[in-house]
Amino acid sequence: MPESKKNEKNPLLHKFNTQHNTIPFEKVEDHHFLPAFKQTLDAGKKDIADIANNMQPPNFANTIEALDKAAKELDIITNVFFSLNHAETSPSMQKIAKKASSMLSDFDNDITFNTKLFERVKKLYDKREKLNLTPEQQTLIKKTYLRFFRNGITLDKEKQERLKIISRELSDLSLQFDDNVLAETNSFILHIDNKKDLAGLPPSAIENASHEAQKRDKKGWVFTLQAPSYLAFMKYADNRELRKRLYHAMGSRGFKSNQYNNCEILKKIANLRLERANLLGYHTHAHFVLEERMAKTVEKVNNFIDQLTTAAKPIAIKEIEKVQQHIYDSGGNFEIQQWDWWYYAEKLKKKKFDFDEEKLRPYFELDKVKKGVFKLAETLWGLSFKSTNKIQVYHPEVETYEVFDNDNSFLAVLYLDFFPRNSKNSGAWMTCFREQEIINGVNVRPHVSVVCNFSRPTDTKPSLLTFEEFTTFLHEFGHALHGMMSNVNYCSVSGTTVYRDFVELPSQILENWAIEKNFLDMFACHYKTGDPIPEDLIEKIIAVKKYNAAYNAMRQATFSTIDMAFHSIKKPIEEHPRDFELKAKKPVKLMPDIEGTMISTAFSHIFAGGYAAGYYGYKWAEVLDADAFILFKQNGIFDNKTAKQFRDQILSKGGSEHPMTLYKRFRGKEPSIDAMLERDGLK
Repeated sequence: MPESKKNEKNPLLHKFNTQHNTIPFEKVEDHHFLPAFKQTLDAGKKDIADIANNMQPPNFANTIEALDKAAKELDIITNVFFSLNHAETSPSMQKIAKKASSMLSDFDNDITFNTKLFERVKKLYDKREKLNLTPEQQTLIKKTYLRFFRNGITLDKEKQERLKIISRELSDLSLQFDDNVLAETNSFILHIDNKKDLAGLPPSAIENASHEAQKRDKKGWVFTLQAPSYLAFMKYADNRELRKRLYHAMGSRGFKSNQYNNCEILKKIANLRLERANLLGYHTHAHFVLEERMAKTVEKVNNFIDQLTTAAKPIAIKEIEKVQQHIYDSGGNFEIQQWDWWYYAEKLKKKKFDFDEEKLRPYFELDKVKKGVFKLAETLWGLSFKSTNKIQVYHPEVETYEVFDNDNSFLAVLYLDFFPRNSKNSGAWMTCFREQEIINGVNVRPHVSVVCNFSRPTDTKPSLLTFEEFTTFLHEFGHALHGMMSNVNYCSVSGTTVYRDFVELPSQILENWAIEKNFLDMFACHYKTGDPIPEDLIEKIIAVKKYNAAYNAMRQATFSTIDMAFHSIKKPIEEHPRDFELKAKKPVKLMPDIEGTMISTAFSHIFAGGYAAGYYGYKWAEVLDADAFILFKQNGIFDNKTAKQFRDQILSKGGSEHPMTLYKRFRGKEPSIDAMLERDGLK
């Protein structure tokens, strides 16, 4: 390292002196992270040692609360680094991620295998009912105890050492899995130089493809595996062979015979998770995970997936038959394949409802959508959003806002990062650079980021969103509200730090407003003429919402089934993962499997994210959101009293109490699957 870099100030290791103490991104370079990790890890180790070696008898403040407040600087570095590694990565960041993950895994092991520390925690846990604690404190003390127990503190030394090795291996493997998926996503392009091959595609998709080609110094048009590009081609391109080629590229990510193959990696991950669960006394990894979920048991999850499949599969088969008949009626003499589904389903939708989704785009200009979503938060909760250029960003396209509450007090910092880049993972997500908590009586407000991959603006048009992209924005903004409105004492239960099968409720309930005329009238107007979205178009949006809802439900059931299969194994997988996947998804299979493709090798949610044995949570949360939205429909979709109730009992509470307790307090009863089935036309 050059001498100048050795001697420079590390911006991550000094007081930021920035607006709202935000990250000074413009000063941060990749080489700053490892020294920052090392220094804050050392400080964190000292925090832990001080708690463990405290000569005073353990009490809630000097042990449980002290653990929650320990290693704060490390938490910030960790949040920032791994958020950037998803949104603005590089080869050097990916190398750092592997080293940092190993260091963090070792640090976590140093905590959870610290016998002296555990003895202090256990003494308090055993007498928790006599400590006169608040519900939030009761939750924190139980969560702290389980952190030790579920990491093997009660095991003998040999098993503990094996757990440490497994933990490090899983961390490394998950990172490698994710890096491989990103590399495969970025490495493929569909380069078109014959205009005839663009037949069927809307002007917006063609213009975006032209722009993509120019960026790559190519003539013609370039389509990629990024969601806006991929979905547009699969829905609208007449050229069946090119749709097939693009589908194969997407479906074979991590499954080709190259250095990015994820087959052995995902098998190792599943087997190591089983070994860890067994060491800890659980039958399977799913049993281990579900101990801290609303669903609680493997049986309950599988029953839920079965309920969904029983309701949806017969209808989904009929939906496919109708699309197949449309293929025959259109002159096609072939059996429907995966690369035909979106194209012909879109054609049938247009014929059946006289509805072309592309006609919606002009009414969903990103800037207006953003203002509309902000307006919804203002109408329901009185929030306001002030654009600012005083907060540093990690990429020039990122927007920043100061968010203020209904009493004009500062609530949060919001970062918005909308467009695809090669340095960004696909999909959409919300993350926090800093969580909300109360430290020394000061309510530390959160720094929240929403990251998406929306259709880019072109030389002639602003960013015009599909309806699906619009609902994705609402979804991720719901997560952001959960983070921004958090009002708890302890970071460990703050914001979205809740059970995985509860975390999607705040995001998915917001999607319900996407088809409400009174909301759409606030902002959805033609980007050229300013005309409001026509009422008949809104009616069509509502009508088509149920179109192929059963097929979409079965798609989620398929993902959930594969997830539960990999994580319910009782002995290590020895067969090829594709054979395992094919057997697992037989009960939910709707169309022929395609040779050379596989879901699991690019299933980052479960092999590189936090959704292992938890993907069912998306549909589970739909049960919650459909049931919860009934209250808004009864009282008015902008009813402030209902909104306040949702904020007070759900959004502000984070994970401070059991989610079913919070839900029943809001709704007055437990949720029922009926509301979701009825909403989707499955009952």
